[in-house]
Amino acid sequence: MPTKKQVENKLYDVMDPELDMSIMDLGLVYNVSIKKDAVIIQMTLTSLGCPLFETIESDIQHAMASLKVDAKNVKIDLTFDPPWSMDLMSEKAKATLGI
Repeated sequence: MPTKKQVENKLYDVMDPELDMSIMDLGLVYNVSIKKDAVIIQMTLTSLGCPLFETIESDIQHAMASLKVDAKNVKIDLTFDPPWSMDLMSEKAKATLGI
């Protein structure tokens, strides 16, 4: 299993298709945990009912495969509590969007 830091670093490669920014810089990933046989990613979306979750999920699976984590061992815990807000974005993301 990769380390938490390795997973977090790889998640910077996963882009939100609408904003073309990483899900990490957008603050969509709330927590990453590594269990004996699983990578668990707790995350949210920029809006409830976002139609792009399947794309993001697929990109996460692909990113984890590059760390040699089988798709069946990647668990994405999608939550909307707390709801996403622009306050969660990195300074880099805010600067890119002119916020």
